Amino acid sequence: MQAEFIRAQARKDRRPIHVIWMTSGLGCDGDSISMTAATNPSLEDLLRGCMPGMPPLIMYNPMFAYETGEDFMRPWHEAAAGRLDPFILVLEGSVPNEDVNGEGHWAALGCDPDTGEPITTSTWIDRLVPKAAALLAMGTCAAYGGIPAMRNNPTGAMGLRDYLGAGAESHLGIPVINLPGCPVQPDNVTQTLLSLVLQIAGMGPALDLDEQGRPVRIFGRTVHEICDRAGLAENGKFSSEYGDGRCMVKLGCKGPVVKCNVPVRGWVNGIGGCPNVGGICMACTMPGFPDAYVPFMDSDRAAKAYATTARVSYGPIVRFLRAQRMRHDLDVEPRWRRRASELTSGYQRHW
Repeated sequence: MQAEFIRAQARKDRRPIHVIWMTSGLGCDGDSISMTAATNPSLEDLLRGCMPGMPPLIMYNPMFAYETGEDFMRPWHEAAAGRLDPFILVLEGSVPNEDVNGEGHWAALGCDPDTGEPITTSTWIDRLVPKAAALLAMGTCAAYGGIPAMRNNPTGAMGLRDYLGAGAESHLGIPVINLPGCPVQPDNVTQTLLSLVLQIAGMGPALDLDEQGRPVRIFGRTVHEICDRAGLAENGKFSSEYGDGRCMVKLGCKGPVVKCNVPVRGWVNGIGGCPNVGGICMACTMPGFPDAYVPFMDSDRAAKAYATTARVSYGPIVRFLRAQRMRHDLDVEPRWRRRASELTSGYQRHW
């Protein structure tokens, strides 16, 4: 009932929806920078209200703010006190384990006005999550821990859902949304934010999430399914070196087992993206990244077996049968399009 009331009020009053974007996790701010390259919708579209009736969007992001000190931190304190409603909590960077920080802290943002001590990232999460309308883990570090959470790291880094628990939800009942990428593809950022804004305002449906908390419409297919080199793999054509334009599975591309939409969406305005410019997919959107996929430039045994099977068995057969069909039927002009003394197109006169 509370969720329906908040959505009804948002529709009625067109109250602004705030975005508290924390870059104080263990990360590189790459997702914030990536967002500036979005075109469909662009960041400017979101901030200006790109759809009729869309609630105003106000974003607080340390990378873009010109306020400093207490002025900059004011929205964080207001959100924690429940005076900034509704708001979307975005975490960029992984969550460190402050229980193993020794005598210091791993990550913090701002200082407590009463004690003057730094407020750790995990403390902000504890304060803001109960008040947030939606929870968005931005980037692979925030979603799954990413590079800061590699084996033998000293910080105990983890993803937001690992920190909160697998069943964590916002106070509107929206599960933690994981938007992986290193960094996230620009339009994936703005599209997901737009979907959340419309959902909170009661103007759009809830995001369909997979078991890893990823939006299905973005991460529902593998790189290999949508890569323009997939047909080459089907024909058993695999690269032995970079630049020859064939499927790069044997060079270490993890595309057959990675869920990512970059090959079909591109990077900026439909242009670029790892495999589209001749690079391999390194699985940066996957929960096991990077540990499960290193060394990046080496293909694993399953990929080698797949490439060998395609190259020496069904690949040649597919190529042969396709070539025969094309040579006899599909890559030639119909026989009646040749000069002859009589009509051979099969046309039947009606007189």
